[in-house]
Amino acid sequence: MGKTGLVLEGGAMRGLWTAGVTDVMMEHGIMPDGLIGVSAGAAFGCNYKSRQIGRAIRYNMRFANDSRYSGIRSLLTSGDYFNAQFGYHVVPYKYDIFDTAAFEQNPLEFTIVCTDVETGQAVYHVIDHVDYDELEWLRASASMPLVSRVVEVQGHKLLDGGVSDSIPLQYFEEHGYQRNVVILTQPKGYQKAHNRLMPLMRLSLRKYPLMVKALDERHIMYNKQLDYVAQAEQEGRCLVIRPDEVIPIGHISHNAQQMHFIYLLGRMVGERYIERIIAFYEN
Repeated sequence: MGKTGLVLEGGAMRGLWTAGVTDVMMEHGIMPDGLIGVSAGAAFGCNYKSRQIGRAIRYNMRFANDSRYSGIRSLLTSGDYFNAQFGYHVVPYKYDIFDTAAFEQNPLEFTIVCTDVETGQAVYHVIDHVDYDELEWLRASASMPLVSRVVEVQGHKLLDGGVSDSIPLQYFEEHGYQRNVVILTQPKGYQKAHNRLMPLMRLSLRKYPLMVKALDERHIMYNKQLDYVAQAEQEGRCLVIRPDEVIPIGHISHNAQQMHFIYLLGRMVGERYIERIIAFYEN
């Protein structure tokens, strides 16, 4: 019998909508065999393995206007809009404790997607324990071009996993996950357009031509993946959860109330889908 999986695409702060859905799933005791997360789907999805309901929205609201966490000051002083050291190596240990014991004891296989800037190809990494390097892998998955430095970890040079594999349903299916819930952060009918910031991307990443090529063609890859998901959904291999309309938040936000509103929208959809999710996994 195939394994059950949960596939979380990225979307920067739209990931708080996904966190609303996944918190409802955790509240109902739903624990698939594996989870694969991309970008924000990885950064917030780690809380699914540690079973920490509410953690993603809690720390994002708490530090929404804290310059130590994110902002222009961090970008100018460190090269990262979301401060690497504070966000990934201080907050989880000091301010909103990440339950490393629960994470490591949960048998759920947690896979994240990054993009190798030297090849422009996806790199898949399973995180089964928590230490400095593993948190750097997590950071790499969510490190958006232009507002993040290249993350160097264990011989890799990495950035945002969404550049190379935005919706890794096919990867998960090829690795034995035959019944997958896929949580998208764009509404039905969405098609990604060519990135208008490509001139800046080319300049910023000029040392990595294959990464530039991947960015230039990302919309093509993404829209093909939407077709793949639609086919899998039609065939009953996956259950797709998506927002009813465009989520009203940008890639970056410092508005805690807006964040909370987006999270609650996700919870509403999660509650609406919960019986279908349970039935789909149990079928």
